[in-house]
Order: sequence, then structure tokens, then C-alpha cells
Amino acid sequence: MTEHRKEVSALSSPPVAVRLPSVAPRRRGISRSNLTALGFMTPAAILVILFFLIPVVLIFYLSMTDLAHSNFTTDLTRMNFIGLDNFRTLLADQFASKIFFNTIFYVLTTLMLFNVGLALVIALLTSHVNRRAGFVFRALWILPRITPVIVYILIWKRLIAEPPFGIAAQFNTLLGQPTPNYIQTMPWVVVILVNGFIGASFGMIIFTSAIESIPRDLMNASLVDGSSYVQRIRYVTLPLLRWPLLFVVTYQTLSLLTSFEQILVLTNGGPGLYRTEVWALTAYHRALSTYFGNAQWGYGASFAVVLVTIGVVMAIIYMRVFRFGELVAEPKIEDLQ
Repeated sequence: MTEHRKEVSALSSPPVAVRLPSVAPRRRGISRSNLTALGFMTPAAILVILFFLIPVVLIFYLSMTDLAHSNFTTDLTRMNFIGLDNFRTLLADQFASKIFFNTIFYVLTTLMLFNVGLALVIALLTSHVNRRAGFVFRALWILPRITPVIVYILIWKRLIAEPPFGIAAQFNTLLGQPTPNYIQTMPWVVVILVNGFIGASFGMIIFTSAIESIPRDLMNASLVDGSSYVQRIRYVTLPLLRWPLLFVVTYQTLSLLTSFEQILVLTNGGPGLYRTEVWALTAYHRALSTYFGNAQWGYGASFAVVLVTIGVVMAIIYMRVFRFGELVAEPKIEDLQ
């Protein structure tokens, strides 16, 4: 009877409250981490808005106006909205196709041979030699990038000048070889070399850092398996460089599309009629420097709009080719608890 009463009292007693873990602190932690992340991203976002988004919007608007030097200096209200007339004029330009294919040839050749190809070769070679020697060799390759453009181009002009001034011409004379006018006979070779030596240094730094960050255990494991130097590069190093390759290829493509100062100082788009003229240089010539002193800012802005569009399309293509989504995806870790 006593046991029966205990069972009844146990059943009739109020349920014991079970304390569950609170979710509020976790939510507060998440919100604080989000605020911290946003705080760190805010300065970069402000810079992007001020120096990229706003200028892009202004360029798009200017490309649809007839703004030029003649009506800007007298009365800004004479700037008229003309829609797509500048783009129609651009498509009807008989030299636009030549300048476009000049740009494609210049970007692809310089990118593949120097900005990516030579940069990767230098990074691989200097990463497998004495560390101090590799550092000195890489420092020499950085000199063209840190040298002012005018000084750098003057060095090249002194190097390839016609005899008796050019250094290359003096060597050819000593060897009994003819000395051509390099800029007149092979302007693209000179332009690509001049820009390639600058571009190779950037990729070299990125690739070297990525190669040196590869765990030594992977290299030691490949050595144990009896792999050769070429096989280690093919099956260990290159697959781990997909992210640096995406960054270098994308950044250097956009850089080559928009940079023109070396070509401006070296050949100014010549010799002849638009022989080494690229799209960015044409936008500069149309908007800021014309033969008659009547800078067509609206028409030049239309060239810049096409250039921005090409750059965005190329960046999207690169992200698809290198599978950007997989690179930034979070690792799939199973929760075993």
C-alpha cells in the first residue's frame, strides 16, 4: 500500500522543468560578428563606391551626351542628351575594328607570354634555388614596375635607338649585323616586351607566395612516390595554384585592357595609322587629346563604356572557367555530434 501511494504521488507530482540552452547569446554573437565584418568591409566599400561605381555611372551618362571641349568651356547647359548616337558613330568608325583587334592581340599575347607564363616560370625557378639568390633575382624583376614610366620608356628608347646612339645598334655593329629601326619595323614586339617585363613582376610575386605556402608534406610525399620535378609541378603545384591563377589572369587582363601610358609614351599608337593603337589609348585620344584641340568627352566616354563592358564580361568568363564557386565554397564537414 505504501509503495502504491509513492507511485501515485510520483505520477501526480508536477513535471520537472528542463533547462534548454539559450539561443539568444548565440544570436547576439552572430550579429556582433556580422557587425564586425561589416565594419572591416566599410572602408573598402566606400572606396569602391567613390572611385568605381560613381565614375562608371558618370561615364555611362557622359557617353550619352554631346559634351565636348567647345561647349563645356563656354556653357555647360549646352550639353545635350543624345542617347546612343555616340555608340552609332563608334560602330561606323572605319578604324574601330582595327583598334579592337589590336587590343585583343596585345592583351592575349602579353598576358600569356609574360604576365602569366613568364611570371609562373620565374616563380617556379626562384622557389627551387637558394632562398637568398631567389630573392635577389626576384628583386631585379620588380625594378621595371617601380621605375617611373617616363624613365622606363627612355631606357628602352636608348636601348633600341638607331645607330650610333642605340645600345643594341652598337652590339649589332660590332657583330657586323644590320641594325633595323625597331619601332618602325617591329613595333608590336617592342610594345609587348616593354609591357611584359612590367606585368611579369606582379604575377611572379603572387605565384611565389602561393608556391611557398604549399605544405612540405605534399612535396615529401611526392618524392617518396618517386615523382620527377616536372611531375611535382604538374600534379602537386599547379592544381594548388588555381586561385592565384584566377586572380592574376583576371587582374592582369583588366590591367592590360585599361593601361595605355607605356604605349602612349613609346609609340603614341604608331608608327603609321593606328598600328599599335589600343582601345584605352583611343578613348584617351578622343576624350582628351585630338589633333584639332576639340576634345570629344562624350564620344571618348562611349569608348570607355565599351571597355568597362568587355572587362566585366571577361571577369565573368574567368570565374566560370576557374570554377569560382568551388573555390569560395565552405568545406563540407559532417557534424558527428
